[in-house]
Amino acid sequence: MSKKVKKAKVPLSDEEQLLLFQQKLLAEEEMAKKKERLLNQFLKDKLAKEEHNSALNLNKINTQWRTVLREVKTRELHKDIEILSQTFERVVDCKDSVIKSLAKDLSEAEEQYAHALRSHLHSIDQLLALQRCRLNLLEESYNMELEALTKEFETERKTIIDQHEKEIHYLQDVFMAMEQNYIDSEYESKLEFQSMWDDLKNKNLEEKHFLRLQLENIVEDLWRRFQDALKNYTDATEDRKIAFETLKVKDEKNSKEIEVQMKKIQKLQDSIIILKGKILVHSRESEEQNQDIREDKELVLVQLRKLKAQRTQARAIAQENLVKLTLESNATLKALREIVDKGEKILKLAEICRKFETEEEKVLPFYSSALAPTEQEEIETMDPEEFKEELGKVIMDYKGMENFWKRYNKVKLEQLSLRHRRVQLLEINEKLREMLRQYLDGISVSDEVLSQLNPLFIVNHRSNLPQLLPAPTAQPGDKKPPVTYSIIEAAHVGSHTL
Repeated sequence: MSKKVKKAKVPLSDEEQLLLFQQKLLAEEEMAKKKERLLNQFLKDKLAKEEHNSALNLNKINTQWRTVLREVKTRELHKDIEILSQTFERVVDCKDSVIKSLAKDLSEAEEQYAHALRSHLHSIDQLLALQRCRLNLLEESYNMELEALTKEFETERKTIIDQHEKEIHYLQDVFMAMEQNYIDSEYESKLEFQSMWDDLKNKNLEEKHFLRLQLENIVEDLWRRFQDALKNYTDATEDRKIAFETLKVKDEKNSKEIEVQMKKIQKLQDSIIILKGKILVHSRESEEQNQDIREDKELVLVQLRKLKAQRTQARAIAQENLVKLTLESNATLKALREIVDKGEKILKLAEICRKFETEEEKVLPFYSSALAPTEQEEIETMDPEEFKEELGKVIMDYKGMENFWKRYNKVKLEQLSLRHRRVQLLEINEKLREMLRQYLDGISVSDEVLSQLNPLFIVNHRSNLPQLLPAPTAQPGDKKPPVTYSIIEAAHVGSHTL
């Protein structure tokens, strides 16, 4: 049985349990600090990665947009070169036709040559001026768009960098403040604990000294009473002296044991009170520290959520802007392609129509103005700012298209004249068809023809056609009757006259 008792575990004292509890608390605090450091490091790495990705995406967008602009500009330049080559070929053809016409009739076409040359040079100057203006406008628009894009990129980059720096400084300040607060609170708690420990120690010593004095006084008083009682007792009972001596020895032993036990009990009570105070103080401090850490954690989480929301919002706005930009660029490219296709179609039609131009149209492609010289001078001297109506402003904007409208109007007039001529020719053709039908009816022999009057059947120099009645007097507003023509075959007339 004694061996089993020796092997049994010894129960831990209160001080050892308190030390184990403090070690556990310190280990938990160290684990919480490690977790907080890991969380801060993870957030910093994630923020740096997001900034790197955003910068990389912006560079990719800029490079793609520059390539698109270069391709569009090269296409425009190629098309401009093609248009210029076609205009040059057209000018060369016009000059060749002018040279041929002058070689045929140099003496008669000298004035026409000079006029055509002047008009040709004027048109070339206008075309060159229009082309230069168009190129300047395109270059200015390209430069303005490029500057606007660069400015927008720079401003956005500066704002992102400034915001990033502000957030980094703010997080560093928060970290430093938290660390400083923790150091201050730790130092204050240590000082407070030391002061409380000293106070409790002094208080316990004072109480112990006071109790000792009180017990000594009580013992002396009792001893005095005991001596008096002993004297009385010895005087009264001499017989029981020996028994009293033995009881006295026992009493002294018991009093000493009681005093030792009282001292132990007092020490244990004092240590229990001190430990309870320490436990309460540490529990309060740990609760306050945990509450502060929780509040700081909530603040950091709220700030992190705000930053995530701002990042998602900025990303959504950038995505919308990119979609709008791509849609607008696609729309503009589509509109420009349609305009270019329309221009190419017009140039092809012009080349096709040049084959059908006459020598006179090649020499004089533009007719002179239909306005009087005074009216022409008034229009040329008129200030474009005087036009208040929108139509007048539009006319002044399209003044360079005057020669085009001249040719267009000339073609329209020729089209109308040809239609009028066609109507006239159709009427003449109808009349000729009617005459041919009468002639064929006259020379043919059939029941249908014989049942009707034959215009070619003549007896005694008289025709079978009914005599026309004298035309009634024309009343105002009446329509004119149709004119009838009597047709006699020449061979028939010749056979009867000879």
